[in-house]
Amino acid sequence: MKKQNKTGRTIFRLLKYVVTTYKLQFAIVCISIIISSLVGVAGIEFLKYLIDDIITPMISQEVPDYSMLITSVIVMGIIYVIGIIGTYVYNRLMINISQGILNKIRSQMFEHMQSLPIGFFDSRTHGEIMSTYTNDVDALRQALSQSIPQVFSSAITMISILISMFATNLYLTLVVLAMVAIMVIVSRFLGGNSSKFFVKQQENISKVNGYIEEMMEGQKVVKVFCYEEESKKKFDKINEELCDSTAKANIYANILMPCIMNIGNLGYVLVAVIGGILSVNGILTIGSIAAFLQFIKAFTNPIGQVSQQMNSIIMALAGAERIFDLMDEKPEEDDGYVTLVNAKIEEGKVVESKERTGIWAWKHPHQDGRITYTRLRGQVQFENVNFGYEPKKTVLHDITLEAKEGQKVSFVGATGAGKTTITNLINRFYDIQSGKIRYDRINIQKIKKDDLRRSLGMVLQDTNLFTGTIKDNIRYSKLDATDEEVYAAAKLSNADKFIRNLPEGYDTQITGNGEGLSQGQRQLLSIARAALYNPPVLILDEATSSIDTRTEKIVQEGMDKLMKGRTVFVIAHRLSTIRNSDLIMVLDHGRIIERGNHEELMAKQGTYYGLYTGAIEID
Repeated sequence: MKKQNKTGRTIFRLLKYVVTTYKLQFAIVCISIIISSLVGVAGIEFLKYLIDDIITPMISQEVPDYSMLITSVIVMGIIYVIGIIGTYVYNRLMINISQGILNKIRSQMFEHMQSLPIGFFDSRTHGEIMSTYTNDVDALRQALSQSIPQVFSSAITMISILISMFATNLYLTLVVLAMVAIMVIVSRFLGGNSSKFFVKQQENISKVNGYIEEMMEGQKVVKVFCYEEESKKKFDKINEELCDSTAKANIYANILMPCIMNIGNLGYVLVAVIGGILSVNGILTIGSIAAFLQFIKAFTNPIGQVSQQMNSIIMALAGAERIFDLMDEKPEEDDGYVTLVNAKIEEGKVVESKERTGIWAWKHPHQDGRITYTRLRGQVQFENVNFGYEPKKTVLHDITLEAKEGQKVSFVGATGAGKTTITNLINRFYDIQSGKIRYDRINIQKIKKDDLRRSLGMVLQDTNLFTGTIKDNIRYSKLDATDEEVYAAAKLSNADKFIRNLPEGYDTQITGNGEGLSQGQRQLLSIARAALYNPPVLILDEATSSIDTRTEKIVQEGMDKLMKGRTVFVIAHRLSTIRNSDLIMVLDHGRIIERGNHEELMAKQGTYYGLYTGAIEID
């Protein structure tokens, strides 16, 4: 019942796209389909009229008069031309309507996807999401442009022909309906099984795409650990599932039409025999028999067509459900009301400025109508914070820390200790279960997420570069930045030298996430991007862990320049890079077990001492 309700809602939502945007065009499509369908029925009725009222009387004439025959054929030719125009019009318009709807759906999907929380993407493979944009949207396109108009046209044709058959002869109509009943039973069995496996096929395509995407991203790991054979086995398994569902779907789909056609041929023979008997006894005319034989062909063909098109429609509905599931995903909640504004200092007070001044402030409206401004300084506090990605599985326990303005705070510990999780909470990629996080003494849950993230910069271990020029990639953090600002950011990050040695300098095109650039060069571009952004708080998540020692010195110099005068959170495996930190936190299983600067922690000769001296290894 729930599945039927969901399918009904999906159909209603699709119709809403048609009615709200293409009401007039869709009305023209419906009229054109009706005209096109009725023309086919009119052609069969004309055959009956031609034989009984024109050709048969002409046989008994000594000198046949062809004028009526010629006039009738011309009239019928005009009617057929109208039918051709109707067919062209509805097919042409349905292409416009379907492409327009899909364009709107893709835009809404992408726009909505930007509002989803990080957790949504963490719980799904990129291939699965991409499959929604490609396979599911394509299935919907085929249904909208071809299958649905075909089903509507077939329904109009069948109703019109049924009325004409009843008007021609009741007994022959009952014979046809008996054959139709058999066709419906066969169609429901074969079509139902086919549809079930077509839906399964779409799901398996999504799994295959997801797995391929994972293997492509992790190809170096696959090669390094000689995982090729195992990856082939896993791929073969899910590929076999896809092959199995596709084969079964097509087996049922491909035998459907031959079965329907042969049942129709059997009905054709029965009508011919019974019609001949009725004609001999003077109950039925030759023209009626000829028309009826055409009726049965024209009536049975749409049954097979509808059965086949229903597979496409069911696949499209399954795809539409996945599309709407994505669009119905709950967007990232934001109940913040404190915003980040440009500010200036007047008479010792922070006031809002319409122009960029290089000074930022938190604009804090209060319930009594007052608005206060707090200068952004980058002071971050955690107060007894507990957090888990799942409600019943806590990964951070009672985290309390304070990063003062301009301090460098570093986190060390084994993988899974909770280092990256802490930085994710500062960005509010996830919300905490208990405790408080304060930013410049303001509870970050009161700060609008976009404004909070505008005050933070991140340099990650995995660099993300985009198709475009070097200059465009640096400017990604500040789209209105001038070329001079881009060059200054590159110089600050130590990226300027290698960029100018490239064939086209800053206009060098990047593709494939920076193919052709070394890992160190990519990281320097990430640092340049952050430098251009010029945030008061900076998060460095193992930014130098994947580059060699020589390159690390260059990158570290760039980062040192970038960190100057900012509050910085650093996650590092190489402890040599955090010796000058103001505060070092040692984490273990989501708890802070040691804290202090390098000298203090070394004097304690605890976990940090063991990590630094090599007595304890970071997992």
